Amino acid sequence: MMLTCIECKNDVDLSSYPDLAVGHVVECQMCGITLEVTKMEEEHLEAEIVEEGK
Repeated sequence: MMLTCIECKNDVDLSSYPDLAVGHVVECQMCGITLEVTKMEEEHLEAEIVEEGK
């Protein structure tokens, strides 16, 4: 399952988050921004920025 980073527009690999659910916090490997999953529908995910990148 993939998510497109809101900040840098790169794909975030979510395979390292086996129990992914709404409210789960993930980090973009490219820009370091922290994202919170806000909506999950089958293969479509939406997220909001929680903390700016490094």
